[in-house]
Amino acid sequence: MARFPLVPTAPEPERALLVGVEWRDAEWPVDRSLDELERLVDTAGAHTVARLSQRLQTPNPRTFIGSGKVEELCSMAHRLSIDVIVFDDDLTPSQQTNLERAVGEPIKIIDRTALILDIFGLHAQTREGRLQVQLAQLQYLLPRLRGMWSHLAKEQTRGGIGSRFGQGESQLEVDRRLIRNRISTLKRELKDVDRRRKVQSKERVASPAYRVALAGYTNAGKSTLLNMLTGSDVLAEDKLFATLDPTTRAYRLPGGREVTLTDTVGFIQKLPHGLVDAFRSTLSEVREADLILNVVDASDEDAMRHIRAVNRVLDEIGAGEVPTLVVFNKIDCVDEEGRRVLYRHNPEAIMCSARTGEGISLLVERISDEASASDVLLDVTIPFSQGRLVKVLHGQGTLLSEEYVSEGYHIIAKVSRRVASRFAPFVIEEE
Repeated sequence: MARFPLVPTAPEPERALLVGVEWRDAEWPVDRSLDELERLVDTAGAHTVARLSQRLQTPNPRTFIGSGKVEELCSMAHRLSIDVIVFDDDLTPSQQTNLERAVGEPIKIIDRTALILDIFGLHAQTREGRLQVQLAQLQYLLPRLRGMWSHLAKEQTRGGIGSRFGQGESQLEVDRRLIRNRISTLKRELKDVDRRRKVQSKERVASPAYRVALAGYTNAGKSTLLNMLTGSDVLAEDKLFATLDPTTRAYRLPGGREVTLTDTVGFIQKLPHGLVDAFRSTLSEVREADLILNVVDASDEDAMRHIRAVNRVLDEIGAGEVPTLVVFNKIDCVDEEGRRVLYRHNPEAIMCSARTGEGISLLVERISDEASASDVLLDVTIPFSQGRLVKVLHGQGTLLSEEYVSEGYHIIAKVSRRVASRFAPFVIEEE
């Protein structure tokens, strides 16, 4: 037995109370929305102790929920020793301030947007990702500064020594100016990053490779699917928003054609607009793709809602017109009846399991079909001095015939229009 008992030093997880509202004609039932909120809270490192919900037609302008519910909220929070209260919907700065006054310190009041921003802050790894999260966090914080300095503003009303300096408003304005300056700096830095990304994007556009983007609801298994297809080791965890930064890997289809697969940040219902705007350059990987795989967790009872939520974000970022294929992942966790239901709603979808490999061959075949759907027939003679172009045709097209002639390589192949445009000078004109 140890002479000195071991004392745990790990901090105790915060105790959270979730608050949701059941709206009329809401697409998501309040219980299902709070289930997702609980997973977000868990991802942020807190522990959900209790839930509270109310049916409303419109939010209360002062406290979001009704006055009676606020009293119940205060009672529960103190009785259960709650550290943080998380609202499933966005709160205005004044609503947040009024709720904080009603509940009292040290209990924190946050909303869904603040929670998601906190999670993004924990998971951002690259410089661009950290800049984007910082920008979204500061833009969220700026209108909420007044409530944070209200204790100093109160000092002004007491009179006496020190009251003539206006310290509350002065500190508020100083902080506002500092945050605005920081926001401007972040926007400039992100513009530089975006400029470099556009240069890289132009190189990818010029590249003949067919581009496939993996989009979808968070935790649908996009990273696991990328790893299964390409043999890479991209981080794949059973957590919401485990992947924030896009990762691109090359992949060669069975016919020899090269494609690129890009894993992107997961989407979620009520995704904060500030985050969508901040991550717009990152999401350009989705907009510029030739094909989007909308990866869906087939085992989730909200799978259909997930598809609609992802489609809304795709429309919002300007990717609504890109060809999209629904891919039901984790199909190994679904019984036959569940599969029939999914197929009935999405007969064109592919069902697979990135964990077991089931259906992966069908997915690859479908990607091959999509990649060759708009191919054109190319009949060219390439000079021997341009042998590197022959390699392009081998990697990016389907060769029908190849022979050596006196002028060079005579090749007939099926290729995409983008690839065909590079060979215009070598096309054999019909007599």
